[in-house]
Amino acid sequence: MLSPWGTQVALLLSHLLLVGILGWYLITNLQWYNYKLERVLFKHHKRAWHLLYFLLPVGLYYAFSSSWVYWVYFYAVALPMFVLWHRKQDKKLVLTGRVKRFFALLFIVALLQDLLCLAIWHCQLFGLLLPLMITLAISTAIEKYLFLLYYRQAKAKLASRPQLKIAAITASYGKTSIKNFLAHLCAQRYNVYKTPRSVNTLGGLVKDINESLPPDIDLYIAEAGAREPGDIADIALFLEPSYLIIGTVGEAHIDYFKNLDRTRATKKELLLSPKRRWALVHESAGEVEAAPGIVRFGPSYDYKITACQGDLSGISFTLATPEGSFAFQAPLLGSFNAENIAMALLLARELGLSWEELQASTATLPVVEHRLQRIDAGGKIILDDSFNGNPAGIKEGIRLCRLHPGRKIIVTPGLVESTKEANEEIAHLIDVTFDLAIITGSLNAALFKEKLKHPEVIILGNKETLTSILAEKTRLGDLIYFANDAPTFI
Repeated sequence: MLSPWGTQVALLLSHLLLVGILGWYLITNLQWYNYKLERVLFKHHKRAWHLLYFLLPVGLYYAFSSSWVYWVYFYAVALPMFVLWHRKQDKKLVLTGRVKRFFALLFIVALLQDLLCLAIWHCQLFGLLLPLMITLAISTAIEKYLFLLYYRQAKAKLASRPQLKIAAITASYGKTSIKNFLAHLCAQRYNVYKTPRSVNTLGGLVKDINESLPPDIDLYIAEAGAREPGDIADIALFLEPSYLIIGTVGEAHIDYFKNLDRTRATKKELLLSPKRRWALVHESAGEVEAAPGIVRFGPSYDYKITACQGDLSGISFTLATPEGSFAFQAPLLGSFNAENIAMALLLARELGLSWEELQASTATLPVVEHRLQRIDAGGKIILDDSFNGNPAGIKEGIRLCRLHPGRKIIVTPGLVESTKEANEEIAHLIDVTFDLAIITGSLNAALFKEKLKHPEVIILGNKETLTSILAEKTRLGDLIYFANDAPTFI
């Protein structure tokens, strides 16, 4: 049996472990939602997790911590449940510098509180919420201070290179593709650097410039993403790009913007760049005040796609401009890519490349990973469109699937951060196209289960068994379409 001193030490260590577990849950969710506490509280896709993994352990602690019963519950139930929850996440906590600072601070605050309680106040109960609240407040202040330093450092780095051309791209859908296309087209004339992967937040761009921007480039191509009004304005004022593309604007992230007008207004914040020289604006962005250097793109304007064809081998299209009409071919799937390529072509032309150079480069455009990427494996055709979450893109993917004469399987969570009506439309297309529909996650599971009548339907709460199900359910000659993907927390 433990001595009173031994009991106190055991209690202190157990309490620190409990605080650490709660802190892990908190910082994981903050990282998922871009360190916005209000998004974690009010925009979380699985808010029941807050009850199960945070509120319940905290509530039971304050109700029963004076009894050994609570610690039996913690070690036998709460801790194993939390470990299992963590292991099932496909987007686990990344131990960045910010996260490490958070845990170091949390440990110091919690330990100091507990020692003061034991030595001075003789507490019967250690606080749980207090160390978390203090740590979050101090951590937020530290990160804001550090960000200000990093921001100024990045601004100074850009200011020291006045000859550097900066292009920024925003859109509801396709901005990563446009960025990659533009980088490929311009590489024969410029030393090009583009932001990696889908880095598109102000913080991500600041970090990228400070840590990765090479010294010998001529053209820097960046994405600008947003979750709320003002996000893109901040990026425009930071980067001060001279060349801008505002691509297709639609109902992506409608949960954040509430309506399409707010989405359009946010995307058009890119035009606030103080060094704007040339801007291409897709007609889906709505009205734009006429100004020198602003070019409109779409069926109602002089710059537009006049013909487009696409099958499982690639796309071809004609781009109409005031200079004439020009034919292009690309080894990419999805007719929607014609507009993304065309917008990149027009900016590349503005940067001095000839139409002949652009036609040759378009024919060698590399496939963008996870965006209607065709993979032939084991006698089956896989269309990997897992990074595509927009309705138009998924509709085009389904159209391409119809061209396949054999069995067709779709794996999808449906549309995320979109409307019920848009998901119902996708469900109808799936119903008349596929033989098997595997619905991943719970976000749209009920809707698809109700609407899908023709195909066999399998609902997966998580993707752990997906590989074995595909091995069991598919055979030679099948086409498997991965349409969109969503992490477990969505």
